Amino acid sequence: MRRAKIEDAEMLTDLAFKTFWDAFHAHPKNAPDDLDAYMGAAFNLQQISKELADPNSIFLVAEIEGRDVGYAKLLIDNIEPGITAKRPIELSRLYSRQEFLGKGVGQKLMDECFAIAKNLNCDVMWLGVWEYNPRARKFYEKQGFVEVGKHIFQLGSDPQTDNLMQKSL
Repeated sequence: MRRAKIEDAEMLTDLAFKTFWDAFHAHPKNAPDDLDAYMGAAFNLQQISKELADPNSIFLVAEIEGRDVGYAKLLIDNIEPGITAKRPIELSRLYSRQEFLGKGVGQKLMDECFAIAKNLNCDVMWLGVWEYNPRARKFYEKQGFVEVGKHIFQLGSDPQTDNLMQKSL
């Protein structure tokens, strides 16, 4: 487990693109054009480099035997309606390669995210999880997150509903 640096931008762009594609491309609710539009905007080298350079963004990379197998992105002091916190931190992304699902990569990333949040004196971690992603919802519930509302996640031209979840730290 390590923090990503600006030099990791290309690797992180590829990892983010691949893991998001694998997670959502086959779902019947996701139109290919909408998925392509979102992914083209969110997972390109310029965008990922910009996010890596943002002092309020923290990227973690999970590696096994030198291979990147998952990543997480935290956003410090980011909040939206429905989240109750004085010093929030958003878990913006947490993904692992398909072949590593269920093998502890997500848990290790989650544990490190909690440690970082506590070191930053954050009082709440929150996230949005797609309403049609029961595996992720179950994982977050197991971590102690509770649903506190909903928000819209714009996937291309498709306004999708995410469940907002938060956990007191």
